[in-house]
Amino acid sequence: MALLNPTLLAEWIEPHSFEWYNQLGKQQGEYAYSWNSTILKPNGEILFDEEVKKMIASKIVLDVGCGHGEFAIECSPIAKEIVGFDVTNLFIEQGKRKKPENVSFVLGSTKKELPFSEDEFDCAYIRKGPTSGYLALTKTIKKGGTVLGLHPGDDMDKELPILFPNLFQAKLPRDSTLKAIQERLKTANFEKWEIETVSNIEILHSPMDIINKRCFGQHPIVTEKIINENLKEITEIFGFHETNGLPITNSYYIVRATV
Repeated sequence: MALLNPTLLAEWIEPHSFEWYNQLGKQQGEYAYSWNSTILKPNGEILFDEEVKKMIASKIVLDVGCGHGEFAIECSPIAKEIVGFDVTNLFIEQGKRKKPENVSFVLGSTKKELPFSEDEFDCAYIRKGPTSGYLALTKTIKKGGTVLGLHPGDDMDKELPILFPNLFQAKLPRDSTLKAIQERLKTANFEKWEIETVSNIEILHSPMDIINKRCFGQHPIVTEKIINENLKEITEIFGFHETNGLPITNSYYIVRATV
């Protein structure tokens, strides 16, 4: 039996669209993954977080695409001040309820002019947030300031469309995240920039982790339909290929730019 293509369902919303973020905010109140897995070293997220915490010491910082502000709040004891910026109001409101005195949150979109003054911040980071944010940061960040970015790599989860055809779709060359980042960094006219690729293995623990990963941020009806239609097939495929879990590629781009 062929696996269901969830993108053809009426309830499917394009991931990382404005509507998708709003739905995720209503469902969870925060940007937190809904599947269980183990990520082996080197872990791109951990490496990025460590680098950010070194960069922001005693500085005024902009967090672009801050989500519900968990990382901004985690970094607050290190920085002088952190401003979180995000397009999803429900995330912003969640962050405001937990924030310390030196953290604030601003609602807005990186696809419009940022509502900040010229040279307002010492540095900035984009932690799995919008690549469109780079275009405005050369005005908002002081000359010589650093911008760090973390974005899912083009090889992320590359095995899933092969193992679970239709359920997952292969990424097309025209949708390359790396190409989009490079174009935006060039357009933004940073003094200098580099992109490092950090790849490793993520171990998914169960067939439901496959389904939850695919349905992240989607309406519960999408998850229910996949379970009803294909849980048996997904379980069989998972069992055939797994050894203490199913290994897939975990890949991130770490961007380092100087204004």
